[in-house]
Amino acid sequence: MKRLVAVALATILLSPAFAEGDPTRGQQDFRACAPCHSLQPDRNMTGPSLAGIWGRKAASLPSFERYSDALKSSGVVWDDRSLDGWLVDPEAMVPGNDMPFAGIKDSRARADLLAFLRQATKPGAQQQMAQQGGMKGMGGGGMMGGMMGGGHDPDLKSVEPAKQVKAITYCHDTYRVTTADGKTRAFWERNLRLKTDSGKDGPHRGAPALVPAGMMGDRADVIFAAPDEISKTIEGRC
Repeated sequence: MKRLVAVALATILLSPAFAEGDPTRGQQDFRACAPCHSLQPDRNMTGPSLAGIWGRKAASLPSFERYSDALKSSGVVWDDRSLDGWLVDPEAMVPGNDMPFAGIKDSRARADLLAFLRQATKPGAQQQMAQQGGMKGMGGGGMMGGMMGGGHDPDLKSVEPAKQVKAITYCHDTYRVTTADGKTRAFWERNLRLKTDSGKDGPHRGAPALVPAGMMGDRADVIFAAPDEISKTIEGRC
């Protein structure tokens, strides 16, 4: 029996899923994760920050408030084995979780991604990488800004006049947004998203910011400091 256990353990440890990965390739793979997950401590996005994830119990980051009930009750502790299983198929590992991710079936790609994350999520890793000029030590060519999770958010407390919202009217299917530079821009209602940002980079109360989006500038976000400002700012007027 002991021999069988030893053989099974050796097989697992030597399998491609647990083989030593290439962090440089893993850094490239992390591009797909960066829009939703930051590497900066407590900078949460669509998903929680991954900083310090090794050894952390699933759904336990105090600063993140959107964990699914399934993940909260899973009892999972993140390590090489559990993270590899999660990357294979999150839904199979924790049924009912909210992560919209089909998984990575290529064991080598998972090993590479884990190798990158193992280094990039360690305490102090961000400061060290920044001092090294991004990811030079890992062959990244200074790409760490994007790897930190979508790049740095703009400070919406000090935007230029063209982004300072002064008034918003709504008529039929159209929003018209007037900014501090005196211009009014019209947006189809499905092309204008109303958001809030209560963080340090969010706008001042009563001073929502217009953030253009879309290739032609035909889409945009209007970001408020708090939800109660939205109805107060938008006037139904044709």
